Amino acid sequence: MLIKVKFNHEQKFVKVSGADLKLSDFLDEAFVKFGIPASKRAETRLYDSSYTEVDEDVFEEVIKQPNLGVFILRFENSSQDLAQVPSVTSEESSLQNANYESDDTSLLSDGSPSRKQQRVEDEARILVQKILQTKPGGDAIIREYNKTKSLTDSTRRKMIKILTADMTEKHSTSPPRNIREMYAQGIVALFPYLRDPYTKNGYEHYYDPQSGQGYLTWKIKNIQRNSASSENCRRSSQSFSGGPTSEREAASSTDVILTEEQCREAVSLMKHTSEVDTIKIKMKETFQYRRKMIQDPNRSTDVLTEFPRFLDVQGLIEQDFVLLFGEKTTSKLLERWPTTFMHKVIQQSKSLNSSQALQDLIDCAEMTVKENEIGDAGWNSDIASILLYFI
Repeated sequence: MLIKVKFNHEQKFVKVSGADLKLSDFLDEAFVKFGIPASKRAETRLYDSSYTEVDEDVFEEVIKQPNLGVFILRFENSSQDLAQVPSVTSEESSLQNANYESDDTSLLSDGSPSRKQQRVEDEARILVQKILQTKPGGDAIIREYNKTKSLTDSTRRKMIKILTADMTEKHSTSPPRNIREMYAQGIVALFPYLRDPYTKNGYEHYYDPQSGQGYLTWKIKNIQRNSASSENCRRSSQSFSGGPTSEREAASSTDVILTEEQCREAVSLMKHTSEVDTIKIKMKETFQYRRKMIQDPNRSTDVLTEFPRFLDVQGLIEQDFVLLFGEKTTSKLLERWPTTFMHKVIQQSKSLNSSQALQDLIDCAEMTVKENEIGDAGWNSDIASILLYFI
């Protein structure tokens, strides 16, 4: 296990092992760690964080306590008075007595970092503490640490997930380096036993300011990838959504823009005239009116009722297609229609609500005919298939 020990102006972790650990064994390790001469052994005294002396009789019981704190080594004949050593501040004391905060987060030593650095650590510790106490699952993390002085891998990952979620929520998915470092510093300030004794600051495994790596950075990169993937999917669905009801700008516009009343008059005229040229002109003029019908779920099924000349006048569907997509796209569709689209459209049409008109078109489209052969309805199979797709 690792025990925090302070000697003069230095504070270090002393690594000890063994189930039956004696004070003498511990002092041997501490002397080696701090480079204390063996001749000083007789005058060395060990104190806990409350400046109560720890002797051989109670040492084994003291180190088993959950809130161990910091041990202090002193020479018996030292001229430095114990009363001169600063005690825990009221702010630190209140933090230590919080419901879930670990009691070993405050470091008692006159050789502690500067007041400014201590304030930074306190702010980082309070930040992480508040996040964990207010986020779901955070209390369990603090309880586990207080009980075991460590975190399992799964609990550590949960803690990193909570903290990075809070960080990216407040500072975007690319938080600055100083923010990442503050969160990492707060982790080891709140949970001292999670500190890495073999690194300069002790929190580099959570975030290393030099390399920019660590648990926090790796989780943030995952968040960035997931965010980018979601954004791409959203854009893809917007960019590549198709079908008759999709809103798109027409490739060409008609010269005449009719009012609602003029459109109704044109629709009425087309139903009763037999002049093909007039029908094509009026169909072109009512193109935008028809597009609005197709895009309206409540009116799209009435298109053939409003414009029945699609059923008996050749070229009207192609004319609408050219107005919507342009000549180039239309020519490509007609080239690929017999081999790529026609059979798929016929099969899909068979799943629609059955009607006599629909069945006639399906029969016409499936007719085995020679090139340009016309069926009973006046359509060849390709044109009938296009009409099925339009429906």
